[in-house]
Amino acid sequence: MSEQPLVIKQEYKAPVALVWKCISDKELMKKWYFDIPDFQLQIGAIFHFEGGKEGRRYIHECEIVEIVPLKKLKYSWKYQGYTGLSFVTFELFDQGDTTLLKLTHEGLHSFPRDNPDFVRDNFVGGWNYLIHESLQEYLEKGKALRTW
Repeated sequence: MSEQPLVIKQEYKAPVALVWKCISDKELMKKWYFDIPDFQLQIGAIFHFEGGKEGRRYIHECEIVEIVPLKKLKYSWKYQGYTGLSFVTFELFDQGDTTLLKLTHEGLHSFPRDNPDFVRDNFVGGWNYLIHESLQEYLEKGKALRTW
């Protein structure tokens, strides 16, 4: 697996404060991302969520390591019962009428290579769907504006 980080960028027709709320508020996160009941926006906060496909589910264990309000959210990402440690970083760039989101997922190569669910292409597909489709639809179809 490539040791290069996975980087995805998307521009949204939404203010940076709204995009920030969508990536950092557990009530909005469950509308486009995952339902993470124990998520707290504070350094050192540990949270868990379940994900996977086709009957194979994984418990994700994460810890927030960096917060720069309205600009950056970074957390560790590992799987319960498996080796490997990665980091997910959301960076926001205010561009006036739009917001640019840059997602970086580094350390994917550290996950077990013998598990087909941990191949890079699965992360590419998952993040592309979440950033380019799910979050974009939530932000730009007016659903997020009603809760903001």
